[in-house]
Amino acid sequence: MTTAGRPDPARRFHDDLVGLDPDDPEARAFAEHLDRMERVRPMFTVEGELNGVRDFAESANRAGGLQRWAAWLLVVLVLVGAGYVIYGVLEFVLTTYVD
Repeated sequence: MTTAGRPDPARRFHDDLVGLDPDDPEARAFAEHLDRMERVRPMFTVEGELNGVRDFAESANRAGGLQRWAAWLLVVLVLVGAGYVIYGVLEFVLTTYVD
């Protein structure tokens, strides 16, 4: 078992990895890729959305160079947009309450 409670991808895809060393880092990376591609999870629940955010964060951490900077830029833009919306809502509520 891995730390997240899921079975080891190298063991799960044993038939797909026939002839490869299960301890080889490239074979393990391929098995983890297969695991991510075939994972089924609910997408319209809070848990599913949080898993999607976790997958995005893990892939951003694996990326390097321009892809990593693009992921950081995307996160910053989402946070700025959320801050702008929250500011607008608070401004509307406070001006409505005061007037």
